[in-house]
Amino acid sequence: MDIEREQQDDVTIVKLAGRFDSAAAPAAENQLGAALGTSMPHLAIDMTGLEYISSAGLRVLLVLARKVQQGAGKIALFGLAPNVREVFTVSGLDTILSIQPDAAAALARVR
Repeated sequence: MDIEREQQDDVTIVKLAGRFDSAAAPAAENQLGAALGTSMPHLAIDMTGLEYISSAGLRVLLVLARKVQQGAGKIALFGLAPNVREVFTVSGLDTILSIQPDAAAALARVR
């Protein structure tokens, strides 16, 4: 899995691409944790390039969301392919995590 970070004002945008499975989860957890920084985190996670997510990937995102909430920050996901969106729906995480239709909505949500 590929992970890229960019900063847009006070929001960190993390782009995920490839397969977010048990093989990619440990490295992803470290890189996403580093994206939090030390201040109040505002994260938008771009999942347009994500082909697949397993339960290990879901766990990483759930742990990340909890850390963001503990830091009084905000997190939003966007660009989920239909098969990835279905995994969030089936697992019930679509009711826990903020899933937005596009980048503009995600950025507005976390600001």
